[in-house]
Amino acid sequence: MHTMTRRNWFMLAASASALGAGNMYAQKRLLTRQVPSSGEALPVIGLGSSATFSQVARSEDVAALRDVMRTLVDNGGSVFDTAPSYGASEEVAGRIAAEAGFTDKVFWATKVNVARQGKAEVAAVRAQIDTSFGRLKKPVMDLIQVHNLADVPTQLGILKELKAAGRVRYIGVTTTSDQQYPQLIEIMKSEPLDFIGVDYAVDNRGVETAVLPLARDRKIGVLVYLPFGRSRLFRRVGDRPLPDWAAEFDAKTWAQFFLKFVLGHPAITAVTPATSQPKNMLDNLGAGIGRLPDEAMRKRMGELVDALPAG
Repeated sequence: MHTMTRRNWFMLAASASALGAGNMYAQKRLLTRQVPSSGEALPVIGLGSSATFSQVARSEDVAALRDVMRTLVDNGGSVFDTAPSYGASEEVAGRIAAEAGFTDKVFWATKVNVARQGKAEVAAVRAQIDTSFGRLKKPVMDLIQVHNLADVPTQLGILKELKAAGRVRYIGVTTTSDQQYPQLIEIMKSEPLDFIGVDYAVDNRGVETAVLPLARDRKIGVLVYLPFGRSRLFRRVGDRPLPDWAAEFDAKTWAQFFLKFVLGHPAITAVTPATSQPKNMLDNLGAGIGRLPDEAMRKRMGELVDALPAG
């Protein structure tokens, strides 16, 4: 069976763009998952703004970011993950959306972290949050999370106040460090979280043991970061062709293979890979179309990747 390489996918995406196709997935529907605490449906593929997005945001020419955000929205996506610590990402994304008129079509997920030596000053926390409101031009923020579990009592306490006042719809905490998983688990058990944000990939499955099952039990939504291990997974597969059996869950590229592995876990609400290229955004969105792998297939996917050289 023929499988599509990432290069061929890029050629298809470029051809669609050249023909003026504003919505490559017009005839298909991006999968959604419900936010456990509310039942709100969110598209499963979003956009992160660290890494290359952040690098381009610091430049004078942000046209590519304008195109990548438009690609997200035009093809049924909405979740945009950012943070004040991602350089200019938050400010640039807010300005792009406002100028293009799609601010209200984006589910804005930002973060707060002003902790120094483990402690956060209340005034500084509120100031950073107010700055995010201004940058994203939102009177009510969709989601704010405490970044990297920094001084959770102080910062999450303020987020709980803002949620009660109607200024923030959802609150949560994040970590991309397995050393923080025990602390994360305790917070999940004791705090009224709507979301957590964690790192998860086919070769980085540490959250499967305790974190993801607890999220399901506690009805906490899960945003996934680093589904490609930054670029590690692409280095691991190299020029290898996609296995024919990837067609059984409608994966056409390695990017879709990696993203569909993550989405195959029922605890995951959405995954937010970062990119600064519209063609990559289209590729990623393709993972939210069609079938997802079941648990037996996910095991097979993991075994394939585990047998590859380390990236």
